[in-house]
Amino acid sequence: MLTITRKLEFDAGHRIPDHKSQCRNLHGHRYTLEITLTGNIIDVEGNSDNGMIMDFSDIKALAKEHLVDVWDHAFIVYEKDDAVREFLATLPNHKTVVIDRIPTVENLAHVAFGILKAAYKDRYGTGLHLHKLVLHETPNCWAEITDGV
Repeated sequence: MLTITRKLEFDAGHRIPDHKSQCRNLHGHRYTLEITLTGNIIDVEGNSDNGMIMDFSDIKALAKEHLVDVWDHAFIVYEKDDAVREFLATLPNHKTVVIDRIPTVENLAHVAFGILKAAYKDRYGTGLHLHKLVLHETPNCWAEITDGV
């Protein structure tokens, strides 16, 4: 299987409300996102993407549109974390992203995978799809999720 991977970075805040250590406090990370795609190589003479699974700049553009620009410099909060949601609502024009699960790196990777899987799915009729997503919360800690196909 041939794959290609594009790496992007973004900054976001979160908290793990019931965590036993410092992660229960409001804090942020410099996240690194690795997007790995697979599919057939485009074979169309004269096409800008000829010889590629997908142009790396297009991978970046879709990731930014659907995920990175949405989450970058946002506070990602669990929908049931009422105290933080109510506090953030008092801040004018605050960039808040509410998700349906606690924003651990595992859960964020799962949510990101769902968002990006739909964004890349078979864009060229070549079987293109998101194969793997890696989300680094710190340089030493990350979660990986792969497509079960």
